[in-house]
Amino acid sequence: MKFKITKKTISNIIFTIAIVVLIYPPTRVWVMRQIAFSPGVESVEDREQISTYQWNLRGVNTSDINFETLKGKVIFVNFWATWCPPCKAEMPMIQKLYNDYKDKVAFVFVTNENRETVQSFFEKNQYHLPVYNAISIPPKELTKSNSIPASYLIDKSGDIVVYKVGAADWNSRKTRMLIDNLLTD
Repeated sequence: MKFKITKKTISNIIFTIAIVVLIYPPTRVWVMRQIAFSPGVESVEDREQISTYQWNLRGVNTSDINFETLKGKVIFVNFWATWCPPCKAEMPMIQKLYNDYKDKVAFVFVTNENRETVQSFFEKNQYHLPVYNAISIPPKELTKSNSIPASYLIDKSGDIVVYKVGAADWNSRKTRMLIDNLLTD
């Protein structure tokens, strides 16, 4: 009995492999990492400004803060969760960015998960990011989406320079140049 490979057979095999890759969580995260792009910058006329900095945050793995204490700084805010594949995909890139900018930029990672869940996830992946639970309502400009990850890069004047929903390459040369410019302004 001869087995003949047709174009249809090859097509079906490729389709099956693609479905398995997208369904199996570890490969899905890997694929998302490969296709993550630098986030886009809001045009100057479209930028929203933070209307209030009154936002209390309980530290999950760091001290509690009031967002007010970050006023006048460049701020990176990221809403995320440990169970979220796009969040997992962008986390290694964010960790690299944080390693280089943690003393220059205020990083605020917001989740509704508990300390044990975050700690276990961070230990497994060797992350060292400041994580908070919101204990009051965030500024309305930071609630544009219910989807995660949702990230905001805010300049020293309180303008939202970058707003991105979904995984992004936060460690790109483009993003680093933008942050460097925001720090010198």
